Amino acid sequence: MTQQAATQGTLSEQDRKAIETLYSAFSNNPDALDNAVAEDWQDIPLAPGQDPGREAMKPMIRAFNAAFPDARITIHELIGVAGKAAVRAEITGTHKGEWFGVKPTGKAFVLPIHEFHHVENGRITKTWHMEDWFGWLHQMGAIGAGQE
Repeated sequence: MTQQAATQGTLSEQDRKAIETLYSAFSNNPDALDNAVAEDWQDIPLAPGQDPGREAMKPMIRAFNAAFPDARITIHELIGVAGKAAVRAEITGTHKGEWFGVKPTGKAFVLPIHEFHHVENGRITKTWHMEDWFGWLHQMGAIGAGQE
């Protein structure tokens, strides 16, 4: 496949909506995944203890919402071609519940995320993601220079 062939076409409105719906699921609406991702969705890499598939993500979202009840995901860029999209976004919120073994700090945070999605017929089939959890740990005071 040539580079030109790999970039032809644009992301459909249906596929764009699936991506936006995925992120809205993290605002206390895990069942929104039913309208965004395929049942056998591949979330790469899986979180510790996370099983594959759409239903396995819902408890993760509930735990996320318990830790960050005011969390919001803002999409800054969504760049797509037919069947594929890249997203640059950030999560903001307040650490109100335990997360990654870190007890609630009450601190606000900003967490950059970068993701790549494969989309078919208005459903995300694969997501490769990278969040700056190291930066989050630093913002919470759980790690950092000068700590003993």
